[in-house]
Amino acid sequence: MERKYQIVLYGATGFTGRLCAQYFQKNYPDLNWAIAGRNQNKLDDLKKELDLKCDIFIADSDDYEAIINFANQTKVVLSAAGPFARYSTKVVEACVECKTHYTDITGENHWVKGLIDKYHDKAALDGTRIVPSCGYDSIPSDLGVYFSVTRSNKPVRHITVYHSAKGGASGGTTETMFTMGPLPKEMRDPFLLNPQGTVSEIQKNRSSDGFSVKPIPGTDAYSGMGLMAFANTRVVRRSAALFDLNQNSYGTDFTFKELGNYPSKAAARITSFILVSAFLVIATPLRYLVRPFLPKPGDGPDKETRDSGWFRGLFIAELEDGNEKRFEIYGSGDPGYKSTSKMVCESALTLAFSEDLPFGKEFGGVLTSAVGLGDPLISRLMKAGITFEELS
Repeated sequence: MERKYQIVLYGATGFTGRLCAQYFQKNYPDLNWAIAGRNQNKLDDLKKELDLKCDIFIADSDDYEAIINFANQTKVVLSAAGPFARYSTKVVEACVECKTHYTDITGENHWVKGLIDKYHDKAALDGTRIVPSCGYDSIPSDLGVYFSVTRSNKPVRHITVYHSAKGGASGGTTETMFTMGPLPKEMRDPFLLNPQGTVSEIQKNRSSDGFSVKPIPGTDAYSGMGLMAFANTRVVRRSAALFDLNQNSYGTDFTFKELGNYPSKAAARITSFILVSAFLVIATPLRYLVRPFLPKPGDGPDKETRDSGWFRGLFIAELEDGNEKRFEIYGSGDPGYKSTSKMVCESALTLAFSEDLPFGKEFGGVLTSAVGLGDPLISRLMKAGITFEELS
């Protein structure tokens, strides 16, 4: 499709949006793109501060006609406007209406479930790729599992990933967590994002959200609670189900588990206790007392923290033939911000430029990074410094 722009970045003046703008400016000076958001003055200031060579669109998150105006002129919309349930629903709606590809960095699975229910069928019919969760939520887990399965070259029964990371937090992330609050029981379903009829009894019995503190086989580390496991596991399970529906199964009754990776048993126990306590606070009225002491929207880790951060995922794949393979994904830079901006920018670029997207040009729907972007995105991320490696 011929459009004036290749990418429009919506929510450009937020903390992560600004990092995305910097990433495009630094790495893709010939990109034909635009920035969009709610505040003219902030967008003007951002353009001047970063010396951006791009156009500006003004669009409040409730102004559907203004959103349609830019969605209709671009191949891809990248939204960094979160909380996404509050600010990006009409952006997705406009993209589906305009047959414009879409990506974002959400970890709000309850919101993604709503997108699937409302827009998947039309996007699939039109060949429009709506690909949420393309930041640290949930590319390392989703593409890491996809990489492990496809490079195993044999059906896989189960994969456990052990994640470790160093980084900071922003006001946008904390605002999203506190906005979500306690989720109703149906939204806590381990298979929340799966298409109907794609879950076996074996999968149900082997897919709890629990964790245990114990040695990680073949390492000196210990497992514990995974910080983003609640979001990432649902995305990976949707990927597996969609591949299965498209005759490209990960393996019979494939299951997935995500845990944290900690240097000692004490660290695993203490960190897991802190994480459980934090989630309990968010699920109760206590969150209103805690919120004022945490970063505000627009705030985030400083440059030194972003540059010194990193993330690593160890994937242990149990093959159906009884063998085991190990894979690793690694990225330098704060995972939630520096790496996230890299991941989502490269996801948008994959949608804009790749000619060999999974399942062909006519394929669409509310997808995942593995199903919607696959190997073309892995290639771009590896060129951008994120490594995918087979260990054994």
